[in-house]
Amino acid sequence: MAYTSACSVRTKSSILVAASLAVLVVLGGALYAYDHARADEISAGVKVGGVPLGGLTRAQAQARLERDLLRPLERPVVIHHANKTWKLGPTEARIHADLGAMVDEAVARSRSGGLFSRSWRSLTGGRLDDDLRPMVQFSDAAVIRLVDRVRRSVERPAKDATVKISAAGVTQVPAQDGLAIQASALHRQIRAAITSPTAGRTFVARTHHTDPKVTTDELKHKYETVIVINRNQFRLRLFKDLKLSQTFPIAVGRVGLETPAGQYKIANKAIDPAWHVPNSPWAGKLAGKVIPGDDPTNPIKARWLGVYDGVGIHGTNDDASIGHNASHGCIRMHIPDVEKLYDEVPVGAAIYIA
Repeated sequence: MAYTSACSVRTKSSILVAASLAVLVVLGGALYAYDHARADEISAGVKVGGVPLGGLTRAQAQARLERDLLRPLERPVVIHHANKTWKLGPTEARIHADLGAMVDEAVARSRSGGLFSRSWRSLTGGRLDDDLRPMVQFSDAAVIRLVDRVRRSVERPAKDATVKISAAGVTQVPAQDGLAIQASALHRQIRAAITSPTAGRTFVARTHHTDPKVTTDELKHKYETVIVINRNQFRLRLFKDLKLSQTFPIAVGRVGLETPAGQYKIANKAIDPAWHVPNSPWAGKLAGKVIPGDDPTNPIKARWLGVYDGVGIHGTNDDASIGHNASHGCIRMHIPDVEKLYDEVPVGAAIYIA
């Protein structure tokens, strides 16, 4: 029977351990050498701004970024609206791309993980699938100036509806919608495109309409009733909904007691009103008195529409005075005419005396 000594077993074990260590050292050295040889090589799947850099060295990666990222960024941003065009070039936009820093980041990302994981990924064709954000700087102030140029050229303010009341009558200027570009959206589009080599760099300036504060319908409601008095022509014209409705002959103030010109509002109304006689020399003994509405000496007949400082529109039984400068400042009308007018004119209606 053969016997193996313990010493012999230990010797064989030591030899096996030493051999294993030697193999590990050799393998480790080989992996280190393999990894070190690819220290400047970018892993597959690594991109910068969509530009693939996998398998490239630093110099190759920088050259590719120069060609595929920086040069496209030098194309101008173009804005269109109707037949107008605006441009923002790379010089004005102050576009600057730090290609070296981008390559450094791509290499650093490729070197992430341990020696064995990097080597295993490389040997087995593994990918990182990382798309790094490009390090591109630009002047946002230049982008804002571009948007402002578009706004100044395209936008128009909304115009309120207006009414002009004159001796000629009532002239209506309709409201007009304004136009505004969607400035915030356009700003965001330009900012997103100016650092991307693959994004479109031509945009249409989108617009939207803006409403006036005063519409034509609102103006019609405000000026539903307007009276225009032409003293020289002894004529009162009534406008309803900004259109001529009726015309009446009138008398106005005599020389020295002229009917006051200007734009006023109907202040009050009354049927068969009392006459509060003004304290004026022309009133004589009646000055300061109140003459009842049913008193035959009351010159204010049938209706009263107060205008300003004791001046108003009223009926008269002196029909022969119509068409003349005959009153003490008031506007006289035939009684049937003033009764018609009274029913058509509310308190607050505009009255223009020319």
